[in-house]
Amino acid sequence: MSSLDAPHTDLKKDLDATVRARRELGEEYDSALVDSFLEKVEQRIDDAVERRMRRHLAEQRMSDARGARRPKSADTWADRFGFAIVSLVLAIPLSAIGGALAGMSGTVAAWVGIVGVNAAQAVRLNPELITGRRDRSAEQD
Repeated sequence: MSSLDAPHTDLKKDLDATVRARRELGEEYDSALVDSFLEKVEQRIDDAVERRMRRHLAEQRMSDARGARRPKSADTWADRFGFAIVSLVLAIPLSAIGGALAGMSGTVAAWVGIVGVNAAQAVRLNPELITGRRDRSAEQD
């Protein structure tokens, strides 16, 4: 029997004892017996939740004590590089379609769109490109 089975076994024994007591005492004690059993179940649930919360808080304190950093944002160098590659790959058919449908002005319009999308991505990742101010805390890391 594993340690995980022990609480279930104890709870099953309590339920069996409650059912036996009900048979011996009769229906007039049903309410009291059910209330008693439910109190035991509620106490077990409370104990389990308290153990989990203590474990979670201890893990969080250990993480803080070790100086763990928060996870990096999803915008890594690989994400930015991938965006640039996809942008360039899509530029070929867009240029061809724009040039075929509208000539030089279609090609220019396609490239203006490509540059616009990449500029928007760059500003989203680096807001200081618009404000002109750098985040001092990022420079210190």
